[in-house]
Amino acid sequence: MRNPVLIILFFLLSFTATAQKQYSLYFDSNKYEIDPASDQMRIFKSWMAANKDSKIVSINGFTDEDGTITSNDTLAQRRVAYVFGLINGNIKIRDDFETRSFGELHKHYDEKAKNRRVDIFYIRKDELHRENEILGIEEEPKPEPEKKPIVYTEKIVLRNPNGTTDEIVLDTVFMKKVGTAKPGEHLAMKNLNFYENTFAITQESRPRLFELLEVMRVHPKLKIKIQGHICCMEGDPRDLSTKRAKAVFMFLQQYGVPKSRLSFEGLGTTQPLYPLPENNEEERAANRRVEILVVENE
Repeated sequence: MRNPVLIILFFLLSFTATAQKQYSLYFDSNKYEIDPASDQMRIFKSWMAANKDSKIVSINGFTDEDGTITSNDTLAQRRVAYVFGLINGNIKIRDDFETRSFGELHKHYDEKAKNRRVDIFYIRKDELHRENEILGIEEEPKPEPEKKPIVYTEKIVLRNPNGTTDEIVLDTVFMKKVGTAKPGEHLAMKNLNFYENTFAITQESRPRLFELLEVMRVHPKLKIKIQGHICCMEGDPRDLSTKRAKAVFMFLQQYGVPKSRLSFEGLGTTQPLYPLPENNEEERAANRRVEILVVENE
């Protein structure tokens, strides 16, 4: 014969990775089956049993140069089909293979018997976790699930002890700031006021509490530390800053926020926004505050 034979390949990609293993079966001239009683068949069956959990990547069929191109093409196909029939059901085979002809790309050995063969390429069980890497397949990144837009409650209605109701408008801008804050960020709860020299929160400050509660509800992975600050004089002999931070902590707990997501501390006058003593009421009000420290956020 004047030209190399057809190579029939159950093929996925080019096999450049050394982690692939190869097993070869050899055929008599012009034969596409192997004697079932032969030593080669006995060894092959043992190999299949030992590799039942491996995965076949490709099966390549070859012939020698004897005969016509057409007859050798057919013979190579039959050899591949025969070996595939032996393997199928005994060893896993990739689903997405195809046939391909390499024509004259077949490199012949001087010894004709080595050209009459089928090469089986496979990946061993202990390497299957690297299957795509071995085959040079780049996995497509999984698309991130589309995040639904976060919708905050804009107003709530509260029932008073005397039976009347109040509609409270919530500050969605503040809630979005807390909801998107990164761990380590501090956010002041503006207009959260206490009765003088107490830790009792004023009636007018209720919206701030419900805004923080709404953020904690919408962001179940958010963890915060509530920090209390006071103004006017050095030190905090009555520990008022801690008591005010705790008042916010207790409110959130009362409305169902787990304790594991909350903590509080009083910082007294250790972190004033304006130097002590302040120059005016505006500076005193700024120092007398409650801040939210974001500990964890999704």
